[in-house]
Amino acid sequence: MKTTTILNSWLPEYSYRLDTKPYVGGVLETKLILRKLKKTVSLHTLTAGHDGGIYNGPKFSRTYVDSPEFGVPFVGSSSMLYADLSELPLLSRAQAESKFLRYLKLKRGMSLISCSGTIGRMVYVRPDMEGIWSSQHILKVVPDPDKIPSGYLYAYLSSKFGVPLIASGTYGSIIQSLGPQHIADLPVPRLGDALEHEIHELIEQAAKLREEASVEFHAAILELGKLAGLPSSTELQNFPRNLAIVVPSSALEGRLDTNFHRGYHYDALRPYRSREVKGRTVASMASRIIEPVRFKRIEHEADLGIPFFGTGTLGDIDPQPLYRIAPFSGIDDYRVDERSVLVPRSGQIYGIIGRAFQPIGRVLKAAVTEDAIRVTCNTPEEAGYVFLALRSECGLRQLKARCFGGSIPHLDVNHIGQALIPDLGRSKELELGGRACRVLQLRTAAINKDNQAVELVENALRESAN
Repeated sequence: MKTTTILNSWLPEYSYRLDTKPYVGGVLETKLILRKLKKTVSLHTLTAGHDGGIYNGPKFSRTYVDSPEFGVPFVGSSSMLYADLSELPLLSRAQAESKFLRYLKLKRGMSLISCSGTIGRMVYVRPDMEGIWSSQHILKVVPDPDKIPSGYLYAYLSSKFGVPLIASGTYGSIIQSLGPQHIADLPVPRLGDALEHEIHELIEQAAKLREEASVEFHAAILELGKLAGLPSSTELQNFPRNLAIVVPSSALEGRLDTNFHRGYHYDALRPYRSREVKGRTVASMASRIIEPVRFKRIEHEADLGIPFFGTGTLGDIDPQPLYRIAPFSGIDDYRVDERSVLVPRSGQIYGIIGRAFQPIGRVLKAAVTEDAIRVTCNTPEEAGYVFLALRSECGLRQLKARCFGGSIPHLDVNHIGQALIPDLGRSKELELGGRACRVLQLRTAAINKDNQAVELVENALRESAN
């Protein structure tokens, strides 16, 4: 339990709030440090645009469509963190471009802050995010480029000084919320043009690295499909399909559920079964596929423990650990590296289950929950190829269709090992796998650039306050 002592003279500053949010979690310490600085200005004086440049948006009934011709990508407070934004739902273009919602369109350089539920998760709008619409659960901060570099403002807001101040403005008990008015007067320190632009450039470099990674990722999957002769996502979606399913007993494969035998799955298998595409199993390429046993988590404080990750953040631009755990015998079964492909084994059928991920950033060399099945290969390039094959539409459909169970579907080691991937020959597979490794490296490099920028902000503020 955290405790602190407050003075009644502080109450007017926090609108006479009597909940703990404004007074614990480093907020008071942060304000004391900022008050020692020579120059700080209120956030709202540095922003420009709709409603002064700090806004979230109205609640509205959403109309979704299937075709990109009639829709625009729509991001929420969780999906804004995704490294891959290609599968966002499509909001009706007519609705999005109406005068009531057109200002929810994202523009490069914005800082996005989750403002409902989990407060304070942040994203810097990079070039490949332009043209996406955002929900009312995302607070948009639009910097005025004539007053402050956008990258510096984002680095400050996401630092150990900015986050506590943002979180202190939250209100509500069951569902926490944050409004534009709660951060409008947030103090922003000015560190001089040279340092602010240096920080800005690091954040911009990180944004460009993430954009490059996204382009390379999709280009590699497209190349794999062309070389193998696999149908594209569009082709698979447009295949004619009967609602009735007729399966001969010889093809049951021990499964009686429609999820396995429906056209969604069979369309992905058709190129292999017709021998149009030469296939091999994932197990034939992996050195091992394991599902570690569940173990008792013993949380460890500070930097002494090993970062421990769940499956929920594996697809984020910068995966964050759930907590740190104490080392124990057998910890190596839970560590992952560049030779690993991680496949969540449980979850909702249209959610994360069956979607392969590469470990990036702090996930590398860290421990990952047993809810992620490990496909381990002999080399990073082999792992990269398996990753691309499983993330292709044909690979993803196979894993989704192999899920079993009722309320919470599951996958097991055999289901993943038996999935078919194209056999392109070692040379082509290693070439494509090398491109996947490049994606991993770019995304990790972007995380490092972000961390460097935030570290510059934090060090400068500490030095200025001394």
